Amino acid sequence: MCLAVPGKLLSITGDDLIRCGSVSFGGIIKTVNLAYVPEARVGDYVLVHVGFALSVVDEAEARQTFAYLKAMGDLAELEQP
Repeated sequence: MCLAVPGKLLSITGDDLIRCGSVSFGGIIKTVNLAYVPEARVGDYVLVHVGFALSVVDEAEARQTFAYLKAMGDLAELEQP
């Protein structure tokens, strides 16, 4: 099963296909490719799958989805060692 995880966009670098951003997933920061979401701005929440942001989502929806995933234990790969 494929899973997209919501995160908050903290910063953006680059342009077009090399546009990347730092995204916080409940405090874990990852670099994500933003080529598919040119409309994304710092402070937005994005759905991320395998390092690519796929869409911009509402903050309430992102927080609820993240809470569900955390409760199910599906966020283990994001936890730092």
